[in-house]
This record gives sequence, C-alpha cells and structure tokens, in this order.
Amino acid sequence: MSLDFKKSSSNSSEESITDEEQQAKITEIQKLIGPLPEKLAIYCSDATIVRYLRARNWNVKKATKMLKETLKWRAEYKPEEIRWEEVAHEAETGKIYRSNYVDKHGRTVLVMRPSCQNSKSTKGQIRHLVYCMENAVLNLPADQEQMVWLIDFNGFNLSHISLKVTRETSHVLQERYPERLGVAILYNPPKFFEPFWKVVKPFLEPKTQNKVKFVYSDDLSTMKIMEDLFDMEKLESAFGGNGDSGFNISKFAERMRGDDKRMPAFWTRGNTQFAAPPEPMPTSTVDME
Repeated sequence: MSLDFKKSSSNSSEESITDEEQQAKITEIQKLIGPLPEKLAIYCSDATIVRYLRARNWNVKKATKMLKETLKWRAEYKPEEIRWEEVAHEAETGKIYRSNYVDKHGRTVLVMRPSCQNSKSTKGQIRHLVYCMENAVLNLPADQEQMVWLIDFNGFNLSHISLKVTRETSHVLQERYPERLGVAILYNPPKFFEPFWKVVKPFLEPKTQNKVKFVYSDDLSTMKIMEDLFDMEKLESAFGGNGDSGFNISKFAERMRGDDKRMPAFWTRGNTQFAAPPEPMPTSTVDME
C-alpha cells in the first residue's frame, strides 16, 4: 500500500524524517504490536500508525503505548457497535451532530452546541460523543483523515460548564482519536469563557491547542477563517453562512440509522485508510501493559 507522508511545516521533527525513516518506524511498531486478528490488523494500517506517530512526535515507544491502549479500549468499549437507538436520548437536542455539508477540503463537519446539553450523565455524554466520532470517521472521504468541529456558543452560560466532562472529552478525543481533528472553530464564545479556556488548555496537547480558532461574528478578521474554510452558501446561518440547513431530529435520526447499517460493511470490506473496530484480542498476542 502506498502512503503519502505529508510534511507539516509546523513540525520541525517531522520535516527532518525521511519517508524511509517513517516507514522504518511503522514497521517497528507493527513488530512491537505483534500478530493480530484480521479486523484488528486493519486498524493497525500504515495510515493509522502514522497518525499515532504524529501524535507522539514520531516517538516509537510512546506511539506504540498509545496504540496498544487504544486497541484495549476498543476491544472493551466496542465503539463500532454503538447504534443510534442507544444514544438517541442524548442526541435529541442537537448538542452534537454531523452536518450535511463539508468544508472546502471535503472534511466531515461536526457541529457542537454546549448550550443544548440535556444530560447530567458523564457516561452517557461520552458514549454519545464516541458514536458521533465513529460516524464522522465513517463519512470521511478516502483522501481525508481529519474533520472539522464547529462549536456554537449561542445561549451558553456557566451552568453548561463541567470540568469532569471536559476532562473526559479531551482524553477520549486526544488518546482514542489522535490526529482526527483538523480545526476546531469556537464561534462567538462569551467573555466569561476566556478564564474557563485557561483552565481547559492544560488538558489539551500543544498540537490540539493550535488547532483551536476563536471566531466572532462581529469581527471581520476572524470571520475570514470561516470564508476560507467553507462555502458560505452552504454553511448554515448560525455560523454566518447563507445555508438553511440546521438540526432536525427526525431527518438526522433517519441519516444515522442509515449510517448504522453501513458501519459493519465499511470495516469488513478491508478499508485500510481509517481506524477499524477490533475483535476481542487474545491477551497472548498483544501485551497491553
């Protein structure tokens, strides 16, 4: 399988690594992981391992540890088996949903509205988040591995802030879905969010912090970020676009049920571009410690 190792201008360590050195690191990790069941081997494709290496600045030992922990998590949590009916009660307010438009790079867009929080269950909120992430990956085009998050702060107040949920969310997104975030747009965050952001930032790795962009509808310089990323005719009006799309629970539920039916076939067909759901792993073949 050929793999396009794109260099990142913001990562000097990556720039200094040749394609041959990158491939050597991939091979080393594959040897450290050892033999795997077929579905699990798909999850450890070259493209997936590269994401883990990038997330750990090309450190083989750290990337291997991260990948092993994710394999163990997926074997126990079984995120690929979560279905719409299980999380529908969490989703009914539209606090997280996959939009029906993409950005100019064709990337999946997840819309998040923290003011629409309708649950006090951390477990339920995280399970819903994982379902949305799995669905977003399912809908990524073959030439993309990353997605966009649009976070709408309309109606947001202090009661919507939970450090516990924030901590759990950042852990899942960074440790279980490394290098899946292309950019996160914080749209019209209120002034009182700034001190909260200072508390949240330590939870985030520097790479993730750099992907977070603050955009204000009354600031033309920041709105330029939206114009550069999106077709404004398709972008929904809540984010300054001219599109009339939004969240409709009935239509969204129908889309999700359709995607649920596609999920098993998506992985069984041997898609090596994305992370695949593992089967329960024999402890004799993978050391999780």
